[in-house]
Amino acid sequence: MKVALVNPPWRFDGSVYLGCREPHLPLELGYAKALLERAGHEAALIDAQARGIDLGAVRAEVAALRPDITVITTAPSYLFWRCPPPELRVPMAAAAALRGHGGLLVAVGPHGSTTPRAALRKLGVDVVVLGECEEILVLLAGTPESRFWRIPSIAYRKNGVDHVQGGPYATCVRALPALRWDAAAIARHAHHHHRFDAVPDGPSAEMETSRGCPRRHGHGHCHRGASCAKETSRDWLRRRPLETVLDELDALLAQGVRHVYFIDELFLPDRALLEALCARDVVFGVQLRIDGWSREMLDLLGRAGCVSIEASVEGAPEEGSGALARRCSASTEELTALLVHARRSVPFVQANLIHAGADDPAEAASWRQRLLGLGVWANEPVPTFPYPGSPAYARRWGAPDDGAWERAHAYYIAEHRAFGDLQDSRPLPLAELEHGAR
Repeated sequence: MKVALVNPPWRFDGSVYLGCREPHLPLELGYAKALLERAGHEAALIDAQARGIDLGAVRAEVAALRPDITVITTAPSYLFWRCPPPELRVPMAAAAALRGHGGLLVAVGPHGSTTPRAALRKLGVDVVVLGECEEILVLLAGTPESRFWRIPSIAYRKNGVDHVQGGPYATCVRALPALRWDAAAIARHAHHHHRFDAVPDGPSAEMETSRGCPRRHGHGHCHRGASCAKETSRDWLRRRPLETVLDELDALLAQGVRHVYFIDELFLPDRALLEALCARDVVFGVQLRIDGWSREMLDLLGRAGCVSIEASVEGAPEEGSGALARRCSASTEELTALLVHARRSVPFVQANLIHAGADDPAEAASWRQRLLGLGVWANEPVPTFPYPGSPAYARRWGAPDDGAWERAHAYYIAEHRAFGDLQDSRPLPLAELEHGAR
């Protein structure tokens, strides 16, 4: 089978999306390409965002390939699967452009993982994958449509009836290969994600050493907090073998990569990995929970080449007596001490303050100013979007239904008068964003 893997040309005007707008390596499509080729299929990755090409050019490339299957992602890389643009405007337009040119249309991403029937209807694709997609795409490529009923974690329409089979899929991360990217993809990747200490001196790349969150069930929150879609996207903690990670990293370094961003939901203290990084000429950025690290391991993190830490903190009560203490294993003073200690060896440390309704704004502002005075960057608390599939959504509305994205979006723009620096200052309603995309 011949498979086209498409990362569409993203746009974010009018969106409440808080993620980075720059292109990043689409790891999910890279893994899928490697597994498809291992299974004997032909796979081509078309990264329209990174290449700066429009849907007309994408359609021409897909039509020239004449694939049996075309895969479209609904979020701009795994880095943002837990906090994607709520609207499906871009993938809807991509599906419309490729219909009739790309064979069987398959959508992968967080929207179909959370609300598969709604995603199937909006996108007008043939199949939606629930959860992580790499292994499921191999099954789809090797199974005739008459036997799709055998494949777990997909939704599809047959004889006018929507079929949803199983829940979100979790890939066997240990079995994923070390990725290889073509030279052009690496050469064009000039953006160093979340790096502020220096002007980039060469290409960057994204990698992962683990997938999922070790604190998923009642033991705190991942880097992005209770608003991220952790129930349906990249949930259970799974580690990649160290030898695979280093194989992939060494190949990137041989291509001239100077900086790596590890997309792990929580970058974990791993002495063997950090010592291996110490022996390599590379700098990197991470997102982590600072209360999961000792001072000794933070020192090793700095020696290994870490130049950027993004540590999310939900609220900022006094002396650990309020909301944060109930969500975190350390008091405010302990968190402050760890952040300041990390700053001694890591050039940029950010306490990424997430707005929580129970927190006192004056206390949060006071702690922010204190951190800034100690050399730790702390943003203004950002109102977080209650993603369907997140604890924040479940507390307010329960399990997501087909109208979950519209409900969460309408609530968010009605509830907040001010938005973050990365968001559009005048976000549009979801229906307006998606209108005319098909």
